Amino acid sequence: MAQKSSIPKGTRDFSPVEMVRRNYIFNTIKTVFQNYGYLPIETPAMENLSTLTGKYGEEGDRLLFKILNSGDFLSKINAPIQEIESNTLTEFTAKILPSLKTLTKNFELYDAFEPDLDSQFKSWAEFTDLIGLLEKHFNFFSKTITEKGLRYDLTVPFARYVVQHLNEISFPFKRYQIQPVWRADRPQKGRYREFYQCDVDVIGSDSLLNEVELIRMIDEVFATLGVDVTIKINNRKILSGIAEIIGAPDKMIDITVAIDKMDKIGFEMVIEELKSKDLSDEAIEKLKPILQLKGLLKEKFPKLMEILKDSETGLKGLEETMTVMRYLKDLQLKSKWCLDLTLARGLEYYTGSIIEVTANDVQIGSVCGGGRYDDLTGIFGLSDVSGVGVSFGADRIYDVLNELNLFPEEVQSSSEVLLVNFGEKEAAFSLMIDKKLKESGIKSELYPDPAKMKKQMKYADQKGIKYVLLIGEEEMNSGVYSLKNMKQGDQTKARLEEIISIIKS
Repeated sequence: MAQKSSIPKGTRDFSPVEMVRRNYIFNTIKTVFQNYGYLPIETPAMENLSTLTGKYGEEGDRLLFKILNSGDFLSKINAPIQEIESNTLTEFTAKILPSLKTLTKNFELYDAFEPDLDSQFKSWAEFTDLIGLLEKHFNFFSKTITEKGLRYDLTVPFARYVVQHLNEISFPFKRYQIQPVWRADRPQKGRYREFYQCDVDVIGSDSLLNEVELIRMIDEVFATLGVDVTIKINNRKILSGIAEIIGAPDKMIDITVAIDKMDKIGFEMVIEELKSKDLSDEAIEKLKPILQLKGLLKEKFPKLMEILKDSETGLKGLEETMTVMRYLKDLQLKSKWCLDLTLARGLEYYTGSIIEVTANDVQIGSVCGGGRYDDLTGIFGLSDVSGVGVSFGADRIYDVLNELNLFPEEVQSSSEVLLVNFGEKEAAFSLMIDKKLKESGIKSELYPDPAKMKKQMKYADQKGIKYVLLIGEEEMNSGVYSLKNMKQGDQTKARLEEIISIIKS
């Protein structure tokens, strides 16, 4: 019986049409990056787990894809286990090893043992004792089984790259990176386990002009793509100040993680989540009016200055945000932008400005986001180097363009012209015409076989090729060729120079 073909959940195959469209997105973004002086780098798909863990918060660490060590590592486990705690583990060793292979495959302790529970264990208590024992030595198991993981984003690998290649870099270092990342998330619309990020960062400069430049780039990318977006701006220092003045500075992470879900779960559910994190009723009551602060910027800023007057950190964040927005006001961007106090960006490494972009006409979540990180390289030994960057979600941008039918007609197919193949002699002549078309900058292709006209026309139609060029014996002799417009259905007879002009126009 033939094996059923499939791919892992949360991943996708891309057809030629989809790839042409995706490359249109990538090329648009690359062009903007390059226009602002950013240069490309690439990093490996996998990183050491020591590089990745602890950088994204507890939730991010849970979503890391870990890679099993290669080789017959299971054969090396038995002896070290007994050395760690021989008295306790001896009686369980025979039970652990047969199930360990299953355990490492699906990481579900109960699922690993449950099928043979009755035969392997005398009681449920004995089983739970074993689970506790395994948890106690989880670090040993984890390091033995896996030392590497697929990258979760491109920012942490970038920080690692900067430190590792310090002597090759001129600061401020402006780089862009377009590569896939992986997250062990639940697949749903607009959320995949494997997806591309288009990152752009500048590191080695504290200037707020960098934030302004990134927002200009965001505006330019989405204006070029024809997507109406809102650029939401906040500052983690403002959020830290808010945590201070409500008397809960130690709950900063819990607060930011909760309010970052405001758009997804709503105000009331955010409040419930904060209560579940043991935030006091008094603190929550102080927080509510701040999160619901309404009005124009000129009304919000004075109110925030009053609210944060006793927090030096909060006022510093407010000052930074006001400076960025003064620059933006003079630039007259095409995109809408606003201060959003519920914007938190859950990743723990953000320390200053934070940015998130949403499409106004499609409900799909953020299509771009990022912020400033003051000491991300510090974890790799290079302290006090500030950076700021944003990441464009290419897959969500694709879904937005597709839903709104915003892909230009010229990116719907790889060729503009199909030359019909009437036979060996005509094909040889058409090869020369095909050469001249390409030299004129026109994407063209000659059908490889002298198939029936209907089949060749169907091929052009299925590939979205706009023009078909017919060159038979009569056309070869006269130098006047027949050009058919596949969309309009009309046919024109003209010499090659005129045909090239028609296609280019």
